[in-house]
Amino acid sequence: MANHKSAEKRIRQTKVKTERNRYYKTRIKNIVRDIREAVANKDVAKAQEALKIANKELHKYVSKGILKKNTAARKVSRLNASVKKIAQSA
Repeated sequence: MANHKSAEKRIRQTKVKTERNRYYKTRIKNIVRDIREAVANKDVAKAQEALKIANKELHKYVSKGILKKNTAARKVSRLNASVKKIAQSA
């Protein structure tokens, strides 16, 4: 248990930040999963719509400082490649 006021404050701040980070981490996983499921089912329209949402959301998280710019770009690029692959084969 914390013995100093500053340590108690750090504990409170850490709890808030942990919950916030958990929310964003889960949100990112769900966004990516939606696209991968659509690709697996070869549903081009749904995959393209989910990709639009993913691009917007991931880059919004970059501006908030949750993701690094290159990380978001890499994720979007890979997802885009998978969507293009099923779009060409369809």
